[in-house]
Amino acid sequence: MLTPAPDTQKQAGNGSRLVPIGMGLPFVLVTSLFFLWALPNNLNDVLMPQFMKSFGISRAQVSLVQVAFYLGYFVLATPAALLMRKYGYKSGFLVGLCLLASGALLFWPAAIVARFSFFLFAQFVIASGLAFLETAANPFIAQLGDGAGGARRLNFSQAFNPIGSIVAGLVGTVFIFSGVELNDQQIVAMQSAHTYEAYLRHETLRVVDPYLVLGAVAFLFAFLIWRTKFPTVAGEENTAEGNHGHYRDLLRYPHFLLAILAQFFYVGAQVGTWSYFIQYVQDSTHQPEKVAGYFLTGTLAAFGVGRFSSSALMKYVTPGRLMGVYSVINIALVAAGILYPGWLGLWAIFATSFFMSVMYPTIFALGIEGLGENTKIGGSLIVMAIVGGAVLTPAMGLLSQYTHSIAQAYSIPLVCYFFVAFYAFIGCKIGQRGDASLTAVKI
Repeated sequence: MLTPAPDTQKQAGNGSRLVPIGMGLPFVLVTSLFFLWALPNNLNDVLMPQFMKSFGISRAQVSLVQVAFYLGYFVLATPAALLMRKYGYKSGFLVGLCLLASGALLFWPAAIVARFSFFLFAQFVIASGLAFLETAANPFIAQLGDGAGGARRLNFSQAFNPIGSIVAGLVGTVFIFSGVELNDQQIVAMQSAHTYEAYLRHETLRVVDPYLVLGAVAFLFAFLIWRTKFPTVAGEENTAEGNHGHYRDLLRYPHFLLAILAQFFYVGAQVGTWSYFIQYVQDSTHQPEKVAGYFLTGTLAAFGVGRFSSSALMKYVTPGRLMGVYSVINIALVAAGILYPGWLGLWAIFATSFFMSVMYPTIFALGIEGLGENTKIGGSLIVMAIVGGAVLTPAMGLLSQYTHSIAQAYSIPLVCYFFVAFYAFIGCKIGQRGDASLTAVKI
């Protein structure tokens, strides 16, 4: 039985509220955004095989979907922090939602002109909006209450992110995948009959409707947040006094600098794992695209279960220790996926989603711990580390082409989990002096 240590009762959440009285509505609205931004994030995992089919491009070429997407995060995270440093978190939510909606609506003209580059631009605009949302939402939730409960509170809100991921996987599988997969002979026959171009156009247009709905929902959330009064949370008091923090001050926090690297490697592992999961299923077990899509939905569901269960476990186990144990488990699972491609490897890679679930919010919460007035700009740099998805996903595509094996490409996530384990057990404690949130608990 897990029992909280006496000196960590308050830290773990016993005797203290998850959300302070009077802050329920802003908490619910912002937590809903974690669900919302998961939709475009995980629709990418369906878009990649869909675009390979509709545009006839390779794995390395289609990885540009993730490159454009995560470059949006990288480029816009710092402007988002600077905007919120002056005008507060609410401004970040509003700008982010409007950009998200605009990018989603761009899928319509992109499909009409049938240009892959136009879709990449739309992806960049969407991700620019998500950069604002994540730069605002993560520190807002972490600071909406007592600091000791920040990691647990953020894990709770982040638990709604995989629910959006599951919905995205289902929507993509049902409404984007047509289930029509042509072999070389069928393609040649359709080209001879001059029907192949019509088939490609139909496949391209299938991506439009989900994104039009996404754009409408984003505008609705922008209206709701605009009409809601938001509280001043910890860290914004200094903003009101004109003390905004300085980037050079962040060099004094080794645990924060290592958090940037840990987030880079974690996001690279997550995005790469899911981006090529459908292809791993098809290559290893020869299942059709819709079956592979349902497997993707299943692994995203495992991610959601992991988020909710980890939030509960953090009442008894410190966030860093739990993340470290989960990282070691994922090292073993990914190794199995590489060494034993097939059904065994498939279920091993499938299970990694459960154990990776704790990593993003925990790295973020531990990274901004103790930054004070530097929290907004520090949080923006951790969000910028999401660019790991833009760097490591193409690397996986190139490795799979070089080795002629999608299983071998998972060597890259394997290396990533080694660094996350290092951060969990050692890196998050470097430079921390007497931090109550990192004290051990009895197990």
